[in-house]
Amino acid sequence: MKKTILLFSLVALLSNAAFAQKIQFVEYDLPNGLKVLLHEDHTTPIVAVSVMYHVGSKNEKPKRSGFAHFFEHLLFEGSENIKRGEFDDYINNAGGMNNANTQYDRTYYYEVLPSNQLGLGLWLESERMLHAKVEQVGVETQRQVVKEERRMRIDNQPYGKLLEETLKRLYNVHPYKSSVIGSMEDLDAAQEIDYKTFYKDFYRPDNAILSIAGDLDIEQTKKLIDLYFKDIPRGKGEIQRKFSQEPAITQVRRDTIYDNVQLPAVVFAYHIPAQGTKDFYAVEMLGMVMSQGESSRMQKIIVDEQQKAVFAGSFPLKLEDPGANICFGVANLGVDVADLEKSMDAVIAEVQTNLITELEFQKLQNQVENNFISSNNNMAGIAENLAQYEMYYGDANLINTELERYRKVTREDIRAAANKYFNKNARVVLHWLPQPAKP
Repeated sequence: MKKTILLFSLVALLSNAAFAQKIQFVEYDLPNGLKVLLHEDHTTPIVAVSVMYHVGSKNEKPKRSGFAHFFEHLLFEGSENIKRGEFDDYINNAGGMNNANTQYDRTYYYEVLPSNQLGLGLWLESERMLHAKVEQVGVETQRQVVKEERRMRIDNQPYGKLLEETLKRLYNVHPYKSSVIGSMEDLDAAQEIDYKTFYKDFYRPDNAILSIAGDLDIEQTKKLIDLYFKDIPRGKGEIQRKFSQEPAITQVRRDTIYDNVQLPAVVFAYHIPAQGTKDFYAVEMLGMVMSQGESSRMQKIIVDEQQKAVFAGSFPLKLEDPGANICFGVANLGVDVADLEKSMDAVIAEVQTNLITELEFQKLQNQVENNFISSNNNMAGIAENLAQYEMYYGDANLINTELERYRKVTREDIRAAANKYFNKNARVVLHWLPQPAKP
């Protein structure tokens, strides 16, 4: 039975690979510095219009955390030519959808529209870039929205502060120590002038990538882009790209967090290299061995066999500067956190000592290939991936070739990465305990 399942899995994977064709695209720069990426695909009559700004939480000033995420909300408020609250109406009335998201290194906006509404998407994004309303009424409205979002997603969510509390102990110097959503104190302290300055500093064509994928004509699209974007002026002043790098941890940093949770948890955090480096690919694949799928190491050993946890996994954060890997386990009922910590350490020690099996390695390669292909299975995914590869690596064609970097990772590389980066004496260890347990 297992052989049959494996055979079908391999057939499905090979089928995906066969249908995964090279993604053709056109790239060019406008005189104002805006990078443009265009992918033409007439499979369905839709088009994804996106703009990625090279600004995230790491670009925020001290005591002004949460600005990048705040702008994700604020820039739906309207512009000089779009009344407050009408941004979404334009999209909905055209039969489309839109969204945005913020990370440590970038902020991303996109619309998916019927292809005959391409001009609408370009107009909306040009308004966001040039004419956004950054004024007190919108600031106050979105301040309350963001504060409520923080309450729901962070403050009142079990383990909601896990990433925030972990990274501020893992980083002392680099701005990755700050929460993407920001603190309540910083949200309350920010003034209208702070937001106007942030908009002026970062929302400019020479700090953005316009990526469009779908049912479009390249030459006609270029004309529309000129119409809406070429007259937007280039920004002034240099944008900081280099940040103080975090010193290596020389001894374990332990702490206990008391939270409104039912089950205790154990958190490990390690420094890892930046995305795109050879070692990062090995760390990322190690994380998949540890926690992706029912047969992954932590799931199989700690959750299924030992029944010491209801959940356990290992997750690298893909960041522009050297990042973090989080190992996280939620203890089963009655299991002591010290016991869970030993089990998690034992699983890590095993991959540090012995090579993963050939069968695991084959499964891992299949997972990597499937993930890579799946990320480009729609126009929105293609538009976003083109922009990210161009922004972080300066090479949008990695959308076609990055898989080869994963394929070069060996079993020996994975073991070496486990030893180099998962050092017991160079990490953060948190015990996350239920509130009543607090002394």
